[in-house]
Amino acid sequence: MKNGGKIIQKMFRNRRFFPLSLFAVLLLGCARMGNPDGGWFDETPPKVIGATPEDKSINVDKRHIYINFDEYITIDNPTENVVVSPPQLEAPEIKGQGKRISVKLMDSLKVNTTYTIDFSNAISDNNEGNPLGNYTYSFSTGDHIDTLEVSGYVVQADNLEPVKGMLVGLYDNLSDTAFKKQPMLRVSRTDSRGRFVVKGIAPGKYRVYALQDADGDYIFGQKSEMIAFNHDIIEPSFRPDIRQDTTWMDSLRIASIERVSYTRFMPDDICLRAFNEIVTDRYLIKSERKEANHFMLYYSYGNDELPELRGLNFDADNAFIIESSEKKDTLTYWLRDTTLVNQDTLTVELKHHITDTLGVLQLQTDTIPLLSKQPYEKRMKQRQKEFESWKKAQEKKKKKGEPYDSIMSPEPLKLQITPSGEMDPDQNISIVSQVPLAEVDASQIHLYSKSDTADVWYREPFEMHRQNVRTYLIKAEWRPEVEYSLEADSAAFITIYGQEAKALKQGLKVRPNDAFATLLITLTGLPDKPIIGQLMDGSDKVVKQVKASNNQLEFFYLKEGKYYLRIIIDENNNNRWDTGNYDEDLQPEQVYYYPEEIECKAKWDVTRTWNPTSTVLYRQKPSAITKQKGDRKKMVKNRNLERAKKLGIEYIPKVK
Repeated sequence: MKNGGKIIQKMFRNRRFFPLSLFAVLLLGCARMGNPDGGWFDETPPKVIGATPEDKSINVDKRHIYINFDEYITIDNPTENVVVSPPQLEAPEIKGQGKRISVKLMDSLKVNTTYTIDFSNAISDNNEGNPLGNYTYSFSTGDHIDTLEVSGYVVQADNLEPVKGMLVGLYDNLSDTAFKKQPMLRVSRTDSRGRFVVKGIAPGKYRVYALQDADGDYIFGQKSEMIAFNHDIIEPSFRPDIRQDTTWMDSLRIASIERVSYTRFMPDDICLRAFNEIVTDRYLIKSERKEANHFMLYYSYGNDELPELRGLNFDADNAFIIESSEKKDTLTYWLRDTTLVNQDTLTVELKHHITDTLGVLQLQTDTIPLLSKQPYEKRMKQRQKEFESWKKAQEKKKKKGEPYDSIMSPEPLKLQITPSGEMDPDQNISIVSQVPLAEVDASQIHLYSKSDTADVWYREPFEMHRQNVRTYLIKAEWRPEVEYSLEADSAAFITIYGQEAKALKQGLKVRPNDAFATLLITLTGLPDKPIIGQLMDGSDKVVKQVKASNNQLEFFYLKEGKYYLRIIIDENNNNRWDTGNYDEDLQPEQVYYYPEEIECKAKWDVTRTWNPTSTVLYRQKPSAITKQKGDRKKMVKNRNLERAKKLGIEYIPKVK
């Protein structure tokens, strides 16, 4: 500022040149780089200045480690973010202590073993939060350090979602039984992208497994644990390689690109498909009677043989209509007799198949009280209120001379009809009742279509199928641009309690062909096996499913929009994805995702040729429908860049 003051004084003395001189000074001040008031923010990550024992020490016999830094540091959630290998059965104590980190290993040290403590991005400086990225400390209890690494990804087998926080471990015991009998030899944990790096590996042959360890023993010991396995034998190796390191000025401008030599450890593209086995242990989760007219039994697993029920305070013979879920793990018992509906407590003796301590299904007898959450007295009070309200309404009508009812009619049965209004040519109509229906007389149900040329309605043939005790499906030849009318007499739908639906008349119109798109997929590079094609929306929900024919997938009547595609190699041809089983050496059925979105517009015929094996699995699923998003990589904060923009001066980061 002293030199600046002298220049300004000279400019005032020489008024002739003052305007021009002032402009030059201002221009010079704007053009040059400078420091803002208060200086730049610190953007230097903390630096390791020493450790006890020293990093990469050999012949170590101490279990308490200190790592020292040049500034105060913090460590983010060490329980989840720091991985010690070999795995520790008793969790180590890892603490930040000012300018150092304390690591206390609780397990005894193994002889001639390399230990690695992988901090990943958990360490940051205390003031600015600048991360020390990918830091790993290692030592050996023997006379050398093992330095090999292997890396890859873990994805869910059914939808290729990255799996975060899953253990990935190596075994030098190549037997299939090792995974269930001994802890992993070397371990890592997957990050938010599903990526893992196992470090400190000795030369040799290994098999790799993934485990969502529920009990902390690093062994697959519970059927509920998510796992991944294959039979590939890996031999870690390395070679020199070159990569490009890019320094960015901001999100759009590159400051520099450098070619950097590094050691590439292989394999670095392992892909494990994680799955949960079907847990076949069967037990009664709960029983409940939310409404007076039915009760429900919830089991952990279904069984083809339904339970035997004996009423202890009522006659259970022919007392129920049973509604079963698809997997037969949820059973609904509808009470036929209104006398039983009005009985607040039903006590049943239940004979059902339950898994014993050895995992074998055994016939077991239990006594279960079923207490209605809608007691008879409470329901009667509610009905009385409804009657009083109806009575007042009729009296008002009578005083006004309006038509009124002398008898309160029972509430009509309400039916849910889907779709209503417009429908697609490949849809069918479902009719759903709130309670079980008695057998429906199809002769009282009619379907009509309207003529194109005149206001004339013609009777249409249709088929009526009972889906379950409460649902019927109506199938017909639905022609594009044709109006239909579904009509039913008042007594067509009657419940088991005699409740009737009103006369039904539902108008429908089938959308025209030019409102839809068609998608044709030609598949290549796949084995000759049954294939299921599924189109998903933006939430990864299936909206259409077809079977492949001659390596072709044909999707018709698609609404305009953006879609995503996956296929399932349906090994057992049961028209659904099936999980794996470790004891049976059964891998889950293979799933592939088309790596791009597919846009469909009305009147379009969209064609694609796709080789699902041309892209590695962990890069297939489009990010738009990937729910497990990768955490943003911890980097030096760009506060200096933001500040420089506000001040109108240039700033080049010092840190990559």
